[in-house]
Amino acid sequence: MSEPSIFTRILDGEIPSDIIAETPTLFAIRDIAPKAPVHLLVIPKTAQYRDVTELAAGDPGLLAEIVELANTLAAEHSDGDFRLVFNTGANAGQTVFHVHAHVMAGGLDEKSMNAG
Repeated sequence: MSEPSIFTRILDGEIPSDIIAETPTLFAIRDIAPKAPVHLLVIPKTAQYRDVTELAAGDPGLLAEIVELANTLAAEHSDGDFRLVFNTGANAGQTVFHVHAHVMAGGLDEKSMNAG
């Protein structure tokens, strides 16, 4: 059995974090290494899916929930405009293999193109 991801450990209270939004299936936190003025992560509570392609194939409804929460967060934390990024695979910058979406807004520049 593999070790729980950092996101599972945050959700379980093992690692402190400020959960800024939560639904029955998702939670959101601020990225610890922001690449934009607003850089939030939307994370499924299930660790079943490693990346967005697995999530889309396995639970498209949960993927739609991620987009909906991202939209809500962008409206609350910025002007409603946002970039939604899913890194898929190590060569694409994915470092945590528990699917999550980066919600970035507010003065996006070239630096924000490389979300972790």
